[in-house]
Amino acid sequence: MNAPISEDDLHAFADGQLDSARLVQVEAWLASHPERRAEVDQWRAQTASLHQTFDRVLDEPIPTRLLPPARPARWLDGRKAAAVAWLVVGGVAGFFLRGQSAGDPAALTASNSLPRQAAVAHAVFVPEVRHPVEVGADQEAHLVAWLSKRLGAELKPPKLDDAGYRLIGGRLLPGDKRAVAQFMYEDAARKRLTLYVRPDAPKATETGFRYTSEDGIDVFYWIDGAFGYALSGNTGREDMLRLATLVHRQNEK
Repeated sequence: MNAPISEDDLHAFADGQLDSARLVQVEAWLASHPERRAEVDQWRAQTASLHQTFDRVLDEPIPTRLLPPARPARWLDGRKAAAVAWLVVGGVAGFFLRGQSAGDPAALTASNSLPRQAAVAHAVFVPEVRHPVEVGADQEAHLVAWLSKRLGAELKPPKLDDAGYRLIGGRLLPGDKRAVAQFMYEDAARKRLTLYVRPDAPKATETGFRYTSEDGIDVFYWIDGAFGYALSGNTGREDMLRLATLVHRQNEK
């Protein structure tokens, strides 16, 4: 119990998973390490924000179309019942992760889930202080080669320096079917943007921008070729449109 305080201890402390003896030790250590205390407090605030946004999903009724058909004269055995339960849980998770509503058939298309997925990824990683990206911009060549290989096409993170934003890095994320890339940018005031790039986008005949606000996050998104793009931030709708236009123009080159 007198082992040095580890990163796992700090995460367990933030999640309320330490026993009383270790809790006292971690609290004493944090009292003498205010920079780590601030980081743990930020983790807790981020977790609380995510709970506030998504916990309501747990109280929503399961859509009728996702429930198994009734069989009045027959009971399912244990294994079949478990399989049905997992199918229902999986269907409900997919239903809500795509930001769908039971009364909106158009929301079943993958393009409608793009801004929601991008906004969630933005909300999760933008507050990070120590680890906002997986690979930093100081290794940009490696970052681009790695993400291009995983997504199956050459990626070129746009340059937004003239608009006041520098690339700070990127990361690989899980998508519906394949890996997804996220690039992060930051300005002098530490405001951040994220560009979410998803392969296997539905075919589209036009590449016009679409806008949505996801829980206070401005998202401009569009389809270009086989990829879907979503630029997320909180700089205001007009400024986000300007930045999204810059990104789109560079992708066309």
